[in-house]
This record gives sequence, structure tokens and C-alpha cells, in this order.
Amino acid sequence: MNILNQIFSKVTPLPVGTHHMQSMQDEKPYRLHLRLQKDGSGLLILNAATVMQLNPTAAECAFHYIKGSSPEEAAKQISARYRVDRKTALADFNNFADRIHDLISTPDLDPASFLDFERVQPHSTDSTLRLDCALTYKLPANNHTEYAPVKRVDRELTTQEWQTILDKAWQAGIPHIIFTGGEATLRDDLPQLIAHAEKNGQVCGLLTDGLKLANKEYLELLLQTGLDHVMVILQPDQPRSWEAIEIIIPQDLFLTVHLTLNKENVSEAKNILQKLAELGVENISLSTSESDLLDDLLELQGTANSLGLAIRWDLPVPYSASHPVAFETVDEEIPDGAGKTWMYVEPDGDVLPAQGEADKILGNFLRDTWESISK
Repeated sequence: MNILNQIFSKVTPLPVGTHHMQSMQDEKPYRLHLRLQKDGSGLLILNAATVMQLNPTAAECAFHYIKGSSPEEAAKQISARYRVDRKTALADFNNFADRIHDLISTPDLDPASFLDFERVQPHSTDSTLRLDCALTYKLPANNHTEYAPVKRVDRELTTQEWQTILDKAWQAGIPHIIFTGGEATLRDDLPQLIAHAEKNGQVCGLLTDGLKLANKEYLELLLQTGLDHVMVILQPDQPRSWEAIEIIIPQDLFLTVHLTLNKENVSEAKNILQKLAELGVENISLSTSESDLLDDLLELQGTANSLGLAIRWDLPVPYSASHPVAFETVDEEIPDGAGKTWMYVEPDGDVLPAQGEADKILGNFLRDTWESISK
């Protein structure tokens, strides 16, 4: 009977908690944050640059790695908890350690990554993993400002108020922040806010038209303060837009280029992708708000694949006519994960399930608790 009880008893995962590690590899410092969740799964954050979703066995490997357990001791405990043979548990732990070492030495890390254990599917968790923070709805001169919802949002949070929100997000276990807009680089305090997210340990991204990043000194400032990844909204007819991409490519920064397909650029879209590939761009995002261009969009996705361009589908796109969100956030088609694994904060602190869902305010992150917003 005791043997049967052991076979069929429910696995008790490691307790909920947060664990940290700072160390060196090849004279290169690195840091790990592990958040263990109720079901035993975990979030592993490497250098505040990449967040990995881990299933329970991988999460336990991460726990023992951070605690400095010997491979043999880790294998012993993993074997006992999950009733696998010790040889398999030892191989899993060593495999995990090897993958972490590889990631530490890899530049331009993907902001959301997975280890090849039985991986947790994207957006399958109930935990919020990312907060998209619209710092402003202001847009550069000569932009379609009439499409920005400035009339609905009558004030912008101060630097200190945004820092409070970043702290509340970190305390709530949200590891990934994306600064967006409007045009986020119009906020003078953007470097200060990136630095604050970096200090917390949060992965930090930026969604921008990229024009200000053509200023190399400004780009270097953002990199020094802790920017991990950027999505540049390509303006194909703007030489400065291409200049910014060329300046960003050699940097230690994960780059995605977004192209909004419209009637003005559809005939040149394949040539645009070809040029991006020749420049060395590896990741692109595509969208359109025009239903009669959906077939062209699908064809363009095929072109991207043939050029070796990875398509990124889960990052937000700006709120304006030339960077539409309506197609991706119509009422019945909120993107998978919106309001659950990611949420969107407006410039006044109101929280929406996703950009463009203004009629679904969940609360105000400056005034309300995360528990009341996310329930």
C-alpha cells in the first residue's frame, strides 16, 4: 500500500517564492531572478533582458542552479519529487545548466524565450508577464495626431508616478515592461524610466518610430540605462528611419522592425523586406488595418519566411493611422493573452486589456491594487 501511495500521490511542487543569483561567467557578470508559482512552474529572468517560462521540472532545475546545489544533489531531489530515475534527472539538470551558460554568452537576447523542456505555451499562464506602458499619446510633428486618443486622456503621469507603477508591477510579479505611446521618445524622462525598470530587474523594451534613435548618442544613452529590445515602426519613405535601423543593427539590442501594410506601400512591400534582410534585420512584425489587403499580408508573410525573417506577432503596434491597432484589437478579437498575460497602461494610469480597448478600463494602476485590477 505504501508503494501504491507513493506512485499515485500528488506531486507537491516547491513553495511559491522569489530567488536571486549574481555570478560571473568568463569574466562576464550575470544575474538570475526566479519566480516560483503555485503550480510549480516558474519565470526565470536573465540579466533583466530575457524572461523564460518554465514548467515545474525546469523550474526546479533553475531553483537548484540558483541555490548552488551540486548536480548530484539536484538530481536526487528532482528524482524524488517527480519520480523519475536519477540518471534522467541528472541529465536534465546538466542540460539546463548548459543552456543557461549558452544564453549568458549570447548577445541580442530574445525578450521572451523558452528552454526546450516540455515548454510552457505562450499565454497559457494566468500570470501577467508584460505591461505595455503608454508614456504619452503625443506624436511627432507632421504625424496623424487626430488618431491619438488625447481627448480621452487629459493628463500624463509624472516620472515619479510612472516609477511607482513600475515598482507595483515588479511587486506583483510582472517581469517585462514595454514603453510605448504615442511616441515614447518624446518623454525626456524615458532614460530615467528605463533605468528604474532595469534597477528593479525587469526586462525593458521600447516601441518607437525610431527617428530619435538615429542619434547615436541618444541610442547609447538608452542602452547604458538598460534597454533590452526595441521595435522600430518603419517609415519606408523616411531616410532617417532606415538610418536608425542601420545604427541599431550592430548594437547589443534585440531589434524587431514593424511594417504596416497599406495601399501606398503594398506594391513595394516585398522590396522593403528584401532591403531589411540585406541590412541584417532578423525579426519583423507585419499588420494591416485594411481588410482588402489581407491576402497581400499573407503573401508577404511567405516572403518573410523565404528571406529568413522571423515574424514577431505578440508585440504591440502604435496607436495612429499609419500604425493601426484596430485590426488586432476589435471587440470580438482581442489578441490571445490580452488582459491576462499582458495588459496596457494609458498615460494617465488607466489599465486596459490591450491597446485600443478603451471601453474596458480595469482600474487605475496608480490608485488601485494589482489584485483588484487583475481579478
